[in-house]
Parts: sequence; C-alpha cells; structure tokens
Amino acid sequence: VGVEKMTETPSTEMTTALATAADADWESDQGLSFVALNALVMQRYMYEYHWKPEHFAPFSINAHQNAVNNPYARLQFKISQQDYEKARMVAAPINLMDASPVGDGAAALYLIPADELERHVPQVRIMGSASATDTISIHSRKDPTWLTAAELSAKAAYAQAGIQPADVDLFEYHDAFSIMAVLSLEAAGFASRGKGPVMALDGEINLSGRLPVATFGGLKARGHPVGATGVYQVVELVRQLRCEADLNQVDKARIGMAQNIGGSGATVITHILQRWN
Repeated sequence: VGVEKMTETPSTEMTTALATAADADWESDQGLSFVALNALVMQRYMYEYHWKPEHFAPFSINAHQNAVNNPYARLQFKISQQDYEKARMVAAPINLMDASPVGDGAAALYLIPADELERHVPQVRIMGSASATDTISIHSRKDPTWLTAAELSAKAAYAQAGIQPADVDLFEYHDAFSIMAVLSLEAAGFASRGKGPVMALDGEINLSGRLPVATFGGLKARGHPVGATGVYQVVELVRQLRCEADLNQVDKARIGMAQNIGGSGATVITHILQRWN
C-alpha cells in the first residue's frame, strides 16, 4: 500500500520535506530544491549533447495525452508544443510543464503465490525486481547525466526475468521532471547515451509507439503523490497486462517494466511484470 497526502501542507514546508532526500551538507543546506538540482542536471545534459529546451516537450505532451482518459489522473487535459514553450519558468531550463505536480493519492497491490491464482484470471507475475544505489549528492557522481543506479537495477531485473530491453512492451518511468524521463530511458537501455529525446521526438513513446511510457499520465500528469507513486506505477502495469486499460490500452502488452527513483537517482527500484496466460 502506498499513501500520501500533500495538499494540506504549505508548499514551502513540502519543498523542505522533499529536500531531505538530497545531500544535506552540499545540496539542501545550500538552498537547492529538487527542481533546482534537476535543472542543473538538465543544463549539463543539454550542454553535453546539444539539445534545446523545446526538444523535451514531447515527454510532457505524451503524458498529458494519456492522462485525458485516466479518471484517476490529476491533470486530465492535453497540452501542445506552444503550451510547453509558453509555460512559466520554475528553475531554468525547467518550466512548469517539465515538472510533475505534488498531490494526494493512494494505491494498493495484493500479492499471492502464483499457484493460488484462479486459472481464468489474467495472471500477472513478478519476473524481476531489483534495487540499486548511487551517491546521494549529484556532484559526487562520475557523470551527473547518467543514472548509474537505474542502469544497475534494470540490468539485475532483466537478468532475473531472462529478457532484454527490446522485450519490454511498456515502461512506467519516474518522470518527476522531463530530464529524469530522458535519463531513465538511456540508463535502462532503451536509448543510447545522449539520444533519449529522439524517442519522444519520433513518437516512439506514444501508446502506439515502440515503447509506450507513462501510459496513464505518469508522474507528470497523473500526479506524483510521493509515497504512493511507486505502487501506482505497478498497478498501472497490471491494468495494461490484464487488458483493463480501456482507451489507453497498449496493444499486445505482455511484459511491462516500472522504475521508481528515490532522490535524484540515489536509490532506484525496477520491477518487471509479465502476463502469464
């Protein structure tokens, strides 16, 4: 069970609470919020790989498109490229459309032994589950534009499941910010280093694309009730694999992956689920 209630807390207090997942000495105590930390990473990424802010718009556009048909989503409306480019700046280059909203939410999963499932029930089994860690502070990492913990947890989960990235039919990633979406795609092996935005620009992350992501809106549009987000992701995978996603259904989905990130990449947990019958 994951539960979070955030709307009754003043935004300044909420920002302070969330910042406790950052390095106390070198990040949060110096006044860096999480959006500021992600902005620094995004700046460096754009510098290294020659991207512009507008190239990140398709990630948010896709998330909002998928949220329209999700009654549990917080932001159930479409946005355009123009909406993205006109959005107010939060911490350059991250604007309001790059950032997920905090909110209230709860989600739950019921786990039982596979041999106790009714034969006529669409069975969804856990094929891989792995966690990995990295330094809490971004500046301590060899490459601040690479999520080492995401790479390690994904590789371990792939090995457990006996699959490769190409076998994954959909991916519920941790798109708290657009830059995290990009880095997750690369670290998990779906895009080569520095090429994550290409997947979005080419439509590969849409519901009918090569790797649908944020199929119910993701953190960006479904919302990010922090303590419940990871469970939401797995529930959404189960709905897809049981063909219960209605208008958001990914065609022939049999293997799904969810990846939840703690801090700015300090802890990453990857789950791989598969429809069994």
